[in-house]
Amino acid sequence: MRWTAFHEHGDALGHGPVRFGPANAGDGLPVLDALADVLAHGAGKGGDGEPVGGGATVREAACGYWARRGLPVDVDGVAVAPGAPALLLALTAALGGDVLVPRPCAAWWAPYARLLGRPVFHVATPADCGGVPDPYALLETVRRVRAEGGDPRLLVASVADDPTGTVAPPELLHACVEAAAAEGLHLVSDETWRDTLHAPRETVLLSPAEMLPDRVTVVTDLAGALLPAGWPAAVARFPPGEQGTALHARVLDVLTALGGAVAGPVAAPAAYALTEPEPVTTRVAAAVRLHARVAGALHDTVVAAGALALPPRAGRHLYVDLDPLRPALTAHGVGDAQELEDFLTARLGPPTPGGHRFGDELGALRVRLSTGPLLGATDAERAACLTSPSPWELPHVQRALTRVKSVFDDLRDDARREEPPR
Repeated sequence: MRWTAFHEHGDALGHGPVRFGPANAGDGLPVLDALADVLAHGAGKGGDGEPVGGGATVREAACGYWARRGLPVDVDGVAVAPGAPALLLALTAALGGDVLVPRPCAAWWAPYARLLGRPVFHVATPADCGGVPDPYALLETVRRVRAEGGDPRLLVASVADDPTGTVAPPELLHACVEAAAAEGLHLVSDETWRDTLHAPRETVLLSPAEMLPDRVTVVTDLAGALLPAGWPAAVARFPPGEQGTALHARVLDVLTALGGAVAGPVAAPAAYALTEPEPVTTRVAAAVRLHARVAGALHDTVVAAGALALPPRAGRHLYVDLDPLRPALTAHGVGDAQELEDFLTARLGPPTPGGHRFGDELGALRVRLSTGPLLGATDAERAACLTSPSPWELPHVQRALTRVKSVFDDLRDDARREEPPR
């Protein structure tokens, strides 16, 4: 299994692999004052809290959010939960069968299926993006799993991807959706990062729900763009019709069993953010612009050192392949992703999760880098990044990027020294 390193750590400490996934990456920025005010007001009201699946106010706000994105939905086709992981766990339990995910994928997708005892099968992604499996690889995997007695029913995908920071082109997404439909799969579209496009006027993002409305459930964690990561809230949009209604009911059953209701004080800023008032949209635009600039500088740094990485198009992450620097890493005793994670985390400071956390092969030398930790150590430093036209030139950001550059440049120089003479 690709989670061998997790199990090795887990066995030593007496617990399993789920505990070792990387933490959700926040945006590293101070909480927006308008959101803090709404949260404080909601906390002061007390009351009975939110019902499982969300109250009418937050569900209606979610309907408006999706309608503005060309995905209209009735309020009864929406569920709210304390984070996307709770929704995915409930959906996996409700749908049954085996689960298919792209390789690599968000670190939290596969553990929830395994927690339910469901087999998880990773499907290769194309060379130019992550988040969506190659359609031919998907068909081959489904047919192989069925031939071996498996029961694939659920495909999880993401058009704006964590960990790679890429956006799936519409033609690839269309082919993938057609393949999923041909094999009778239900598709969960994780659209947590859809509102974080680095160049929204140049990037076309389509939802699978626009292509296959009857078999796609959309899940959006509000920590992607609208809320701080520490305020767990996510929304799900179910397909129209009888099947969607039945799935919605089963998901509510699971959430009820889990006690999976959004905290009352968090529901208020969630509803507020989903209506997208001016303070929220202004902050989102500024935060996306900031992370795009820092991600671009980070990409330039690692590529100049000889590592490989697709240009980031969304979110706050960069997925880096250090195989070209393997000779230098071998000299440092690094031979797999777990050792690479330990090596880079010790030198860079912030956690640098290896590719095995995201379903990649343990032997592949890949890591995910995040932009949030580069923005400073205090609220004042992070706030300064929001208003700077050149945030990478701020002293604290420059120091952080210089540290990354130093580590990667040293590896590049070591790799050159390790090259055999011609």
